[in-house]
Amino acid sequence: MTEYGRGRGPEPWHPEDPLYGDQGWTGHQTQQGQVPYSGAPQQEYPQEPQHQQQYPQPQQYQQYPEHQQQYPQEPQYQQGQYAQQQYPQGQYPQDPYEQQQAQQYAQQQYAEQQQAQQRAYAQQQAQHQARQQAHAQPQPQPVYDSQGWDTGQVQYTSAVQNGPYAGVDPYTQQPATGYPGEAPDHYSTEDAYAPPQPPGKRHLEPEPVEEEPESGFLAAGGGRDGEDDGDGDEPGDGRRGGRSKGGSPKKRSGMACLVAAVVILGVVGGGGYYGYNYIKARFSSAEDFAGEGSGEIVEVEIPKGSGLMAMGLILKKAGVVASGQAFVDAASKLPPGKAIQAGVYPLRKQMSAASAVEVMSDPSKLNVITVAEGMRNTTVYAAIDKKLGQQEGTTAELAKREVKNLGLPAWANNNQKLIDPLEGFLYPARYDLSKDSTPDSLLKQMVKNATDKYAELGIEGKAKELGLENPLQVVTVASLVNAEGKNHDDFRKMAEVVYNRLKKTNDVTNQKLQFDSTYNYVKNQSEINFNLKEAQAFDNPYNTHFIKGLPTGPINNPGLDALTATLNPDHGGWMFFVSVDGNTTTFTKTYEEHTKLANEFQERQKQKNGG
Repeated sequence: MTEYGRGRGPEPWHPEDPLYGDQGWTGHQTQQGQVPYSGAPQQEYPQEPQHQQQYPQPQQYQQYPEHQQQYPQEPQYQQGQYAQQQYPQGQYPQDPYEQQQAQQYAQQQYAEQQQAQQRAYAQQQAQHQARQQAHAQPQPQPVYDSQGWDTGQVQYTSAVQNGPYAGVDPYTQQPATGYPGEAPDHYSTEDAYAPPQPPGKRHLEPEPVEEEPESGFLAAGGGRDGEDDGDGDEPGDGRRGGRSKGGSPKKRSGMACLVAAVVILGVVGGGGYYGYNYIKARFSSAEDFAGEGSGEIVEVEIPKGSGLMAMGLILKKAGVVASGQAFVDAASKLPPGKAIQAGVYPLRKQMSAASAVEVMSDPSKLNVITVAEGMRNTTVYAAIDKKLGQQEGTTAELAKREVKNLGLPAWANNNQKLIDPLEGFLYPARYDLSKDSTPDSLLKQMVKNATDKYAELGIEGKAKELGLENPLQVVTVASLVNAEGKNHDDFRKMAEVVYNRLKKTNDVTNQKLQFDSTYNYVKNQSEINFNLKEAQAFDNPYNTHFIKGLPTGPINNPGLDALTATLNPDHGGWMFFVSVDGNTTTFTKTYEEHTKLANEFQERQKQKNGG
């Protein structure tokens, strides 16, 4: 037998044959291996490429019972396509064995056709469901095996179902039972993989993160730490439902809600508080006291660079004013040029803002000691005693007794003829007083300021350049310049006069300075009109009308302008000067010019005194 499916026989298949006139599954004609009827020529239909690609037809085998072996079918009979031997009309195989073989083959082909059509229909349903899932959220459904056990797999069905096969999972169309040699099931073993997801659900999900077990009152549900209080699955297996070790999601969600609620309340409450304060400060009048204050006096220190609001807050903290805004409102009404200075102010508690501003805008009300440029030490001592409420002479006695302990530089106290070793070292500045201020602390601060400034100007190195013997003489020249001059230009010309008169070639004054300020220092006075002959006869190391050269030490505390002028004189060749009207100083280079100006000055003084 060389042809499969037909043998020689005189009679055709009977119409009552089960395969006679079969149109295939669902009434459609079979397209693969269709058996011709009434001897009509066989019409062959090729398989669809889509089905052939995804579901390759297994190679057909022809079994010969007499040998019990399987041989591969010839190529022309693969994929369900087999050649039909054309017999003359009315001639059909009559051999019973061949008829039986033909019927078995036709039944096999019919079963294969049904399976192929079912697979094709399942693919169409899968594509249809995929399109529906783009518009509806799939719903997970558990999958159970033939014995009713949960396989751990999840079946997703669309919320929108249409058609007779809507809701059928294409992944469940495969046979549930296994056959010998089939691949093992990877979804029901202990080390199972996660079940496959439908196309609409295929996106990455983060792996579960282990968390510390919750305890205490936050572990709601009564379960032990690390245990799940759910449906009895093994804790922490990570497979069923995606559970992870640690507290349940409900517990963590509750804690997160609690934290979020606290944060929201804090933001709302804080915003409401600041909003209320802003509205109150913007649209309501500032709180203020009335009157000039009552109760104790407090010392309030205003740092340098403080603005009005900063001042107001400092005063409010000290109990002086009721609010910082009231102080700002009152201080804003001050006339230009009358700003409140930094310093220490003695103020009463519960003062009105206007009263506080009135006190603080008056420099004399400041609780400070101001050392002016050219001020003598005797004046500074008296001011300290008065400000600190000390007995008169207390600070002067302390300065004389503690002179070696106040911080003077080594070159400052090297002459036993000095009237006051601290003269020239109480640096001109404003010194704020507080309840802790003492004469000793103030003197140390003043000496330190002077020492620092002299080191900054480098007077030790410049003394020799100026023809002076030591740094103390530089301070002494500066004190003379500060006493006799009126401004910085005067100071530079005055320094030139001092250096020219100190020259050994000076035969006009014979190296005498003849400064009235030195005589007044010895006498502790500030007189312009005094007896010149008495001054020239008064023997004192500070009296430049009597001695040659510089006085023993400084006669006051020079300021910065006098110091810089001393270090950088005018170099104009000036030798003499006369104060014409007490405010203007005239400088000359010759004695004749000076004599003429001096006579004019004396004549004006006689007319002024009525003589």
